Amino acid sequence: MKQITTILLASVLLLAACSDSKTSGTGSSDSTSTAAADGHQHAYRCPMHPEVTGKEGDTCPKCGMKLEHSDAAPDAGGTYFMQFAATPTAIAPGKPVTLSLTPKKKGAESESVALDVEHEKKIHLILVSDDLSWFDHIHPEFAEGGAYTVPATFPAPGKYTAFADYKPSGGGHVVDKIDIDVAGTAPAAKSFSQEKLSGTSGDYSFELQPAGGKLVTGTPLHIAGVVKKGGKEIDANTLDNYLGAKAHFVLISLNEKEYLHVHPEVANGRFDLHTTIEKPGTYRGWVQFNADGTIHTIDFTWNVTKGTGAPAVDAGHGAAGDHSNH
Repeated sequence: MKQITTILLASVLLLAACSDSKTSGTGSSDSTSTAAADGHQHAYRCPMHPEVTGKEGDTCPKCGMKLEHSDAAPDAGGTYFMQFAATPTAIAPGKPVTLSLTPKKKGAESESVALDVEHEKKIHLILVSDDLSWFDHIHPEFAEGGAYTVPATFPAPGKYTAFADYKPSGGGHVVDKIDIDVAGTAPAAKSFSQEKLSGTSGDYSFELQPAGGKLVTGTPLHIAGVVKKGGKEIDANTLDNYLGAKAHFVLISLNEKEYLHVHPEVANGRFDLHTTIEKPGTYRGWVQFNADGTIHTIDFTWNVTKGTGAPAVDAGHGAAGDHSNH
């Protein structure tokens, strides 16, 4: 059993290092444009978040990407959706299942919908358990009939959420949030009350260092991502590319399942994440990077508290403020 919702990339999370037939959350941004010599007002939009507009030279507050010239105002969210199916229909824990996603355009469901390649894939599919203790990042591939399919195995009974992240050709980025039920009695939910800003995978470790040492709402946060091998810090630029980026970072809120998928840039050998979070609460994050021919995945837990709105204080060496990149 499943339920799908189409939403624009955004909502309560604004992360830059850069959502459901349920309700949707769309990011808000002041709409501004740049006048050309002929007097025409040219719009600049984020290629990842088309609802974010600004003037030439601006960067997106959600993902840090430079705004691109786009006089068209794509309304991909609410126009396109993913038709989801599973084979077998009844999903059993620990058993292989084939997930099928077919992009559709509302009002023209019989038409084929072309997708752009983004970070080497046409669809990025993020799977998480309801308690956010389990995570997977897979990529459906085109099959007959216009569907994209991918094998998956869910580890235990219970509720799961799938985030299908894609970009229809000529439109903006869309994320469909799909609810999936796996047969059986779900195990007790794991608790993530303790903050976790570092982790290891093989010989590698990854540590998040927020300027000021705290994660709070209502103010731009600057977070450095420090990679070490064998306990010694290494230049993040030396990592191999993974899907067209040095790293992929996914952040999901525990209660509302708000989602963000970003690609931090590298400044002075460290990953550079800029974040603004509007609601306090618990967030789970995962970073993925490619090193020594292995895709490493490290999880984090953010306990975000209500802030005062004052800028974060630079924590000195190791703080993201020391490694600005925009």
